[in-house]
Amino acid sequence: MATTNVASMIDHTLLKADATRQQIETLCQEAIEHKFFSVCVNPTWVSTARDLLSGSGVKVCTVIGFPLGATTPETKAFETNNAIENGADEVDMVINIGALKDKNDELVEKDIRAVVEAAKGRALTKVIIETSLLTREEKIRACELAVKAGTDFVKTSTGFSTGGATVEDIKLMRETVGPDIGVKASGGVRNTEDTEKMIEAGATRIGASAGVAILKGLTSTSDY
Repeated sequence: MATTNVASMIDHTLLKADATRQQIETLCQEAIEHKFFSVCVNPTWVSTARDLLSGSGVKVCTVIGFPLGATTPETKAFETNNAIENGADEVDMVINIGALKDKNDELVEKDIRAVVEAAKGRALTKVIIETSLLTREEKIRACELAVKAGTDFVKTSTGFSTGGATVEDIKLMRETVGPDIGVKASGGVRNTEDTEKMIEAGATRIGASAGVAILKGLTSTSDY
């Protein structure tokens, strides 16, 4: 697995509440240097990242309804529009997890669709299902609803809950959505071994704050 191939699958991520402009600048510089697919930042940093990455080919990704997913569909749609206007190329939205657990599938689908429609033709949409809080049945249902609502990707985790991506969840999500929808592994992917396992399980994108370390691990392994 070539280093360049892996780099092009990584959303280089900084979503901490205390992130400073200097840290965002460093994130963007690293993304340009290593040719990561995108940087993933909180909405307040989207326009900054857009300016820093201008002409580099690195995309700007942001998060919607983050990290709890407990805002209304209308709020998520507004957030999406605002983020895209500020320069976001991709939006990662958190589903209404409580509604999913209540089996209120109509609300879950409406919630996702609000973001998908707001982003349509302007930005790619990823749906964060927060796997660590869900049963197997709920994970399957969340993925099915995301596909029904027209998402481009399903994504495991925010990285701010009780757990992150697992190989088992990536396999289940890939089986559920089929070959044509992206699957993003996010949360706890910290090294080369984790990354390779996620890709082998069916992930087509990796969300990680440890992108540089992941690539260093690849280049320092004799097999690559």
